Amino acid sequence: MVAVWAGAWWVNTWLAAQRRTRVTTLAVPLLFGLTLLVLWEMVVRLFGVPAVILPPPSAIGARIGAEVPTLWEDFVQTFLRGALTGYVLGCGAALLTAVAIDRSPFLQRGLLPVGNFIAALPIVGTAPILVMWFGFDWESKAAVVVVMVFFPMLVNTVAGLAATDAMQRDLMKTYAAGYWPTLLKLRLPAAMPFVFNGLKICTTLALIGAIVAEFFGSPTRGMGFRISTEVGRLSLDMVWAEITVAALAGSAFYGAVALAERRVTFWHPSQR
Repeated sequence: MVAVWAGAWWVNTWLAAQRRTRVTTLAVPLLFGLTLLVLWEMVVRLFGVPAVILPPPSAIGARIGAEVPTLWEDFVQTFLRGALTGYVLGCGAALLTAVAIDRSPFLQRGLLPVGNFIAALPIVGTAPILVMWFGFDWESKAAVVVVMVFFPMLVNTVAGLAATDAMQRDLMKTYAAGYWPTLLKLRLPAAMPFVFNGLKICTTLALIGAIVAEFFGSPTRGMGFRISTEVGRLSLDMVWAEITVAALAGSAFYGAVALAERRVTFWHPSQR
C-alpha cells in the first residue's frame, strides 16, 4: 500500500510539474482519484473489512452494472424531476425577486430579513411539511429544492446588481439611459459573476435537498428512497452505487454551469 501511494504520488508530482496542457490538467486529478480507489480496494481486501461496513469499489462497480435500469429510474425521479425542476423554479424566482428588490428599497428592507429567516429553517423540519402539502411524488421534492436554493441565489444576485460603481452609472446617465436600459446593458452583465456563483452553489443544494426530501415520503423510486431502503436491508453496495450516481450527476451539473459561466463571463479576470 505504501509503495502504491508513493509511486502514484511521484507520478502525480511529475505530471503537475509539466507544462500545463489539457492532458496534464485531466491526468493529475484522474490519477489521484484512481490511486484512492486502488488503496480503498486494497484496504478492504487485505484487512477483511466486512461488506456491510465498507464494500470494495469493485463490488460497487459490479452493482452499478447490474442495477442500471433501477439507477436510471431513480436518477430520473430525483435529479431530472425533483432537483432540476426545483432548481430552475427557485433560481428563476430568486432572479426576478432580486430585480424587484433592487427596484424597491421597501422590499430590500422588508423581504431580505424574511428570506434570511426562511433560509435558516432546517430541511428536516420543512421537508415533511412540504411533502404533506404537495404529495409524495416529485412535486414536493421540487418544492423543497425551491426553498433551499431561493435565498442563496437571491443574495448573490442582489450583491451583483450593486457591484457597479458610481462612475459607470453616471456614464449611463450621460447617455440618457433610464433604469431598464441601465439594468440590461450595464448592471446585469456586471452581475453575471455573482449570478453564476449563486447558480454553482445551488447545484449541490438542489441535489441534496431532493435526496433528503425523499427520506420523508416518496413513491417506490428515487435516490433518497433507495438509500433509506437499502440501508435497512444492509445492502451497502447499492447505497454506495446510488451515492456514486448522485456524485457524478452533481459534478456534471456543476461542470455544466461552470462551462456556461466561462462562456458568458469570458471578460471577467477570474476566467483568464
